[in-house]
Amino acid sequence: MEELIKNRIILISSILTLIFFMIAIRSCHDVSRYRKAKDKEIATRLDLEEKMNKFTQEKAAVEEKLSSLTQELEEEKVAHQATKKALLQEQLVNQSLKEEIQKVTKLKEALEEDLKEALVTDKTKTKR
Repeated sequence: MEELIKNRIILISSILTLIFFMIAIRSCHDVSRYRKAKDKEIATRLDLEEKMNKFTQEKAAVEEKLSSLTQELEEEKVAHQATKKALLQEQLVNQSLKEEIQKVTKLKEALEEDLKEALVTDKTKTKR
């Protein structure tokens, strides 16, 4: 009977040892799986952080370029307005000069008419 009890204790101990061994193996497997998942998450986070830093740098460069182009556009607008004013001034001067030319041309034509009349009257007087 004592032997039967010893055998039962050995059997129960063996079963418990086997159960604990299976639990230990399962635990090691779970730890390995969790470690792989953690390593993968860390790698993903590092990759995303690098991408975020890269995008932040690109964003800063684009914003700087945008600022530069906006300033350049404003300068071009000012230069364009100045050019428009200068063109308007030139057009006014041209119009004024055309009017002067027309006046001078009319005056010249009138003087030529007067000269012709004077010559005709002078010829008629010299003939008499």
